[in-house]
Amino acid sequence: MVSWHLVLKLNLLLLILTPPSLESARLSCQLKGSCSVNDEIQGEKDSTTWAVLVAGSNGYYNYRHQADICHAYQILKRGGLKDENIIVFMYDDIANHESNPKPGVIINNPKGHDVYAGVPKDYTGDNVTSANLYAVLLGDKESVKGGSGKVVDSKPNDRIFVYYSDHGGPGTLGMPNLPNVYAKDFIEVLEKKHAAGTYKEMVIYVESCESGSIFEGLLKENMNIYVTTASNADENSWGTYCPDMDPPPPPEYDTCLGDLYSVAWMEDSDQQDTKGETLEQQYKKVKVRTYNHNSSQGSHVMEYGTKDIRVESISLYQGFGASTVADNVLINGTPMGVVNQRDADLVFFQRKYDKMIDGSQEKADMLKQINDIKNHRSHLDSSVDAIGAQLFGSSTGFMILNSLRAQGKPVVDDWGCLKSMVRVFETHCGALTEYGMKHMRAFANICNNKVTEAAMAAASADVCGEHDVGQWSPLKMGYSA
Repeated sequence: MVSWHLVLKLNLLLLILTPPSLESARLSCQLKGSCSVNDEIQGEKDSTTWAVLVAGSNGYYNYRHQADICHAYQILKRGGLKDENIIVFMYDDIANHESNPKPGVIINNPKGHDVYAGVPKDYTGDNVTSANLYAVLLGDKESVKGGSGKVVDSKPNDRIFVYYSDHGGPGTLGMPNLPNVYAKDFIEVLEKKHAAGTYKEMVIYVESCESGSIFEGLLKENMNIYVTTASNADENSWGTYCPDMDPPPPPEYDTCLGDLYSVAWMEDSDQQDTKGETLEQQYKKVKVRTYNHNSSQGSHVMEYGTKDIRVESISLYQGFGASTVADNVLINGTPMGVVNQRDADLVFFQRKYDKMIDGSQEKADMLKQINDIKNHRSHLDSSVDAIGAQLFGSSTGFMILNSLRAQGKPVVDDWGCLKSMVRVFETHCGALTEYGMKHMRAFANICNNKVTEAAMAAASADVCGEHDVGQWSPLKMGYSA
């Protein structure tokens, strides 16, 4: 018969040799108020960190989005993540663009080093699509079309870091190849991933206007997913390091180099050594800087999902081996020069125009391009207002289209209706474009007020029937829904 003394000794030995579980490690972190990297490495021996980096735009005037993504790659690579576990979506049309003063080089701040070197070309050009993004996140190799074929082939103990940078609107995120990402579709992908049990925890950072609307009232708190967004559900996000602003890019650059929220978290991560800081500590620093130190040109960084994850080290998601980078521009206590994301393209075109020779055909062509953009924007704004007046009356139309739902409610209840209303509008009035994404709330409110598709079509045809959409035809540009 085995003595109880021997059993006790064996149990004690097993207790010593058994690594702590993630749950017990997190509980320990919560009791201490934070988690050191050493604490968390203990339970990560059989865990892989995956990353999905998405630049949702193209065009040199959107330089900053791909620059953001390339910078994020360099942080993860320094942190020890392997290329096989980092999946990059970027159109890849700016590094060697004719307007780039340093061909083959991309920078993300005025004193920054090249962040383009070594970046994997997983999904570029026509392969940067919402469908491919969903398939990659789900680990669905059969559904991927083109590209490297890499997917998040994660296991139950793995972590996933997702970072997206681009334009957005209420309930939607842009993609260079339409249709765009819609919040309900994205959340359903996350729910499927959670139901499959193929990750331990996930952290998502999102840079776009109205980025909070992607998760507001949609992301459940029990999915082990922690999210921060550049803005709440009803405000812009901001481009920075732009020409003629403080701090400016090098004088040869005619475009914004980064985005306020994005450079805030990445320049913070650049300063971390292997000791790291927690997700919550990074969130608080980024929140201050993205609000632009209480200036009128900033946005409110938001949190969603499983907030218990905040106590963990950023190194669990961005890598353990990072070394500090000394050449970043860090602004402490001073508002940064910024531009509304939706106006950053005009900053680029105006800058190019100002540099051109007076009287040249090139300058005349650029002026026409600028005026065409402005005219289409004016057309979109006036058309949405006129449709609202037709549907709800001239005295209440504007108020109904722009009304905000209570905090905790999604922007729309019927997402199929939202997509239908967008397609009806674009059919009659032309493509929404990156600028017009701001009107997504109007279409959502049309659905929330039970307007039929037939009524929307009649109003859109009446308002836009005589307008020639020309280059802005969705038949040329694609439908955003």
